[in-house]
Amino acid sequence: MVPQSLPEISRPKSSAAEGLTVAAAFAPSHLVKPDGLVRGAFKFAATARLTVQPLRRNVSVLSGAGGNIAVLTGPDGKLLVDAAIITARPNISNALASIDANAVQQLINTHWHFDHTGGNEWLHEAGASILAHKNTRKHLSKDTRVGGNWQYTFPPSPAGALPSTVFTDDHTVHFNGETLTLKHYAPAHTDSDISAYFAEADILLTGDTFWNRDYPFIDYGTGGSIAGQIQAAEANIARVTDQTIVVPGHGTVGGKADLVLFRDVLVDRFLNNISIT
Repeated sequence: MVPQSLPEISRPKSSAAEGLTVAAAFAPSHLVKPDGLVRGAFKFAATARLTVQPLRRNVSVLSGAGGNIAVLTGPDGKLLVDAAIITARPNISNALASIDANAVQQLINTHWHFDHTGGNEWLHEAGASILAHKNTRKHLSKDTRVGGNWQYTFPPSPAGALPSTVFTDDHTVHFNGETLTLKHYAPAHTDSDISAYFAEADILLTGDTFWNRDYPFIDYGTGGSIAGQIQAAEANIARVTDQTIVVPGHGTVGGKADLVLFRDVLVDRFLNNISIT
C-alpha cells in the first residue's frame, strides 16, 4: 500500500521548513529564522508572483502567495474560496482583475489559518460576504496560539475579517450556475477544515486536508492530528473520480492519484510513528 520510494514528494530538509503551513508555496530558507516563520511568510507573500490557471467551466485557481485560491466567475460576480495572506493583496487584486472586472461578492474560508484568511478584511470592505465553518470564526475571534515550529500567537481578527455566516456540518451555495457543496471534516489539519466541491465543474477544493507533493503542517493546538488528517485523506479519495480536478491547499492542481499518494505517505508516517509538526 505504501510506495517504496517517493521521488516526487519533497522530503523535509529541516524541522523549520516542515513546520510552516505555507512551506509548499513559500518561506525559503533565507527568510526563515527560529522565531520568524510566520513573519517570513508575510515578507515573502508581499512580492510573490501569482499565477492564474483556468481549470474547467468558469473556475480558475490563483497560486503562489499562501494557500491556493479558487475563483468562480460569472454574472453573479466573483466567488473566492480562500484569501491567501494579507501582504499579497496588491498582487491578488491584479490577478483577479486579469480574469474579469466583476467584484468579489462571496468569500469562503476552508479553515482559519492566516495564509487562507489573510484577505478577509479587505475583501469584505470591497463588498464580499464571508462564509466559513463556525470554528473558523471561533479561532479568528480570539488570541490563538499555534505551536510546533510556528510558535506564534495570532491576535483576534478585526470585525470585518470575521465570517458573517457560519455553519456546523454541511452547507450548499448556488452561485454563477454552480452548486458548491461545503463539507466539514472531523478534526484533521485543524478542527475548522472544510472542502468545497463544484458539482457542475467536478472540481474539489480540499483546503489543507491535502498538500500536493509536500508534507502537511498539522495544527495540534486547534484540534489537528495525523490520524484525523489520514481520515480526511480517505474521505477525499472517496469523493472523487479519475475525472475530478483536485485543488490542494498548497501545491499544484492534481487528481485522484495525487490524493492516493498523499494518503499513503501519511499512513507510512503514522505507522512508523514519525511526528508531523
